[in-house]
Amino acid sequence: MTDLSTNYLGLNLKSPIVASASPLCESIGDIRRMEDSGIAAVVLPSLFEEQLRLESEGFDADLSRGESSFGEFLNFFPDLRNYNLGPEGYLELIRWAKQAVAIPVIGSLNGVSLGGWLRYASLMQQAGADALELNLYNVVVDPSVSSAKIEQDYCEIVSQVKGAVSIPVAVKLSPFFAALPHFAQQLDEAGADALVLFNRFYQPQFDLEALDVVPSITLSTSEELLLRLHWVAILHDQLHANLAVTGGVHTAEDVLKSMMAGARVAMMTSALLKHGVEYARFVLDQLKHWMEEREYDSIRQMQGSMSRRAAPRPSAFERVNYMRVLSSYVGR
Repeated sequence: MTDLSTNYLGLNLKSPIVASASPLCESIGDIRRMEDSGIAAVVLPSLFEEQLRLESEGFDADLSRGESSFGEFLNFFPDLRNYNLGPEGYLELIRWAKQAVAIPVIGSLNGVSLGGWLRYASLMQQAGADALELNLYNVVVDPSVSSAKIEQDYCEIVSQVKGAVSIPVAVKLSPFFAALPHFAQQLDEAGADALVLFNRFYQPQFDLEALDVVPSITLSTSEELLLRLHWVAILHDQLHANLAVTGGVHTAEDVLKSMMAGARVAMMTSALLKHGVEYARFVLDQLKHWMEEREYDSIRQMQGSMSRRAAPRPSAFERVNYMRVLSSYVGR
């Protein structure tokens, strides 16, 4: 019998598909349907640092200090008050989810400084979260802040959170780091149990009629998977931390490629939003069919089989691939 199980963050999962953070993961009913559809774990929507600050006693003083540099800061908070369930409701969501399903429930914190992270990391653990995902999403616009400083601060966050909890901690990254393998190694040494590659970069749109900058979001496509595959395949076997792919996972083929690159799990959001939660069952059926046809006994058998170190031509992950792609197009 084909074995779809995998191990991620020290958690034994029944399949390699994890539901990453989305509005679907706010609903206990949807989380139950995810479990029934074969999804192996869920990542709850991120709790934002700004929400934690909004709840803190010293928030008024913080706003006063930041008014000059963040003139529009207050305008964002009405939306944040309505985003997910807020800090206290978030902890209740963890408790409810743990009572409702047997699959692991992963809490998510999104921020750029220690602040209330340590406190809420501990509270999430107490509420029953099986693991935490630190969503390090921050667009740095200050030219005086160096890349080394950013990486140092992120590693400090990971180290401090790891010291505050006993459950596993994953770190979700953007692809915009100058020397990603070096930074990944630093996070590994700081205690990260997994790296999730990559956060999607949501860029605002220019409204020419209103002459305003407005929020903009589009669902991912399978084309976005290539960047993830590239870096997972490079990092595989270079770290103690597990690797997870997120962004561009839509089909059974996408899951297979993620596993062969070296990921432990493939995280899915846009496909579930587009096709519905039950779509995961279709993907898993296709995955099992592909494996049976090619006589794969298990997911673990294929993990890392197409990583950089396992590839017949490791140079294909480097400059040679770049040159070959350009020359092949000219040849047409």
